[in-house]
Amino acid sequence: MTEIVPPVPASTAVVIGAGIAGLCAARVLADRYARVVVLDRDHLPPDASPRRGVPQGNHGAVLLAAGQRALGELFDGLVDELVAAGATPFEPGTQMIFYRYGSVWPKSPTGIDLLSFSRPLLEHAVRGRVAALPNVEFRAGVAAAGLAGADGVVSGVVLDDGETLPCALVVDCSGRGSRSDRWLAELGFAAPAVTEVKVGVGYTTRLFRRGPADLPDATAVFVLPAPPHETRVGLALPIEDDRWLISLGGWHGDFPAAGDPHAFGAHARSLPHPGIADLIERCAPVTEAVSFTFPSNRRRHFEDLPAHPAGYLALGDAVCSFNPIYGQGMTCAALESQALGRQLDAHGAPTAALAADFYQETAHILATPWGFAAGGDFAYPQTQGERPRGIALRNRYSRRIQLAAQADPEIRRIFTAVQHLLIPPGILRKPAMVLRILRLSRQAPGAKGRAPSQRSA
Repeated sequence: MTEIVPPVPASTAVVIGAGIAGLCAARVLADRYARVVVLDRDHLPPDASPRRGVPQGNHGAVLLAAGQRALGELFDGLVDELVAAGATPFEPGTQMIFYRYGSVWPKSPTGIDLLSFSRPLLEHAVRGRVAALPNVEFRAGVAAAGLAGADGVVSGVVLDDGETLPCALVVDCSGRGSRSDRWLAELGFAAPAVTEVKVGVGYTTRLFRRGPADLPDATAVFVLPAPPHETRVGLALPIEDDRWLISLGGWHGDFPAAGDPHAFGAHARSLPHPGIADLIERCAPVTEAVSFTFPSNRRRHFEDLPAHPAGYLALGDAVCSFNPIYGQGMTCAALESQALGRQLDAHGAPTAALAADFYQETAHILATPWGFAAGGDFAYPQTQGERPRGIALRNRYSRRIQLAAQADPEIRRIFTAVQHLLIPPGILRKPAMVLRILRLSRQAPGAKGRAPSQRSA
């Protein structure tokens, strides 16, 4: 009988966290290490059901087009698998009712195809793909307590039961609550500076039974506020098992309480477009309402650290967690995982130089979505944090872009591609484009005056 020799630590990588970021990282590492161990403090469900360790699991999950493309590259055939499981494909420019700045935007093709699904369905599908890899091992119900290492090199993960799991690389995908600051300090390294933008976002979600005629001529509804006078947002998405996922929320605490039986419908009726309120009145609920609060955008600037330990990287929300209303987190995690693969191929080993290059590439990935999220949140005077230089001017120009997008299909197509991280935002700052946007923004319905305030419930 042939003796099975366990892989040496140099051929082992450990991923902390089995969310979308951790699963994408594990997929990349499985091509480059003999053994990949994925740790998670949760007991991972065998089906597509929410779990405690993913607080947004009951709420809307949106993959930007760049994220959908990245996941398709990491997991061949994933889109088809999701559709077969009940996800709904849709074109956001022609099949979604989109209301902002006083108007439902005219139907106009964006050239982008998206999918609508629940987050547990996506995580279940991706986790199944990763679990099927022969060199990946999941250890559920296990928490990481620290890092083992010396002389600037991480050599393993210390588990909460005292066990040390030796490895060559630790990828920290433990989320917003990552203990990276303490772990780095214990190894003699500085913690990254943190930028925090306090937005007080909250939303409440409830699932409803979905019928084929519930929403004539559309697949989804998205109602966004016009800051600073409006704060409330509403989203209705079709998800698997013939259900509507309806989320109602707002900035700076303006969202319905889950325990108030009347607040959900009242919040929907207060929106400046009736589409979501009509759905709620027409469709039968299948779950109780569940709330989620998000206090702040938070970004850890690993790219600015003077030194990094070899063998440790943070990824996903452990680096940057965004206002979830913008739907950027999972996309950035998938793109960062692809960057991880590129850097491992370039460096050949998880050195300190690899860490420095990885964080620089991650900062480049985060630049545009951070500008949209944290920058856009400063349109509200209540938002707290260090305001970026020129943010008021940038937000005024952003409003002009969106008004022009109502009037010009080509501007809408370009703006949507920038939002979905398919093309860089510099195209919107070219002189000819700026002049075109300023001219056409005056022709949009919302340019005739400030958009109406939210209706009282």
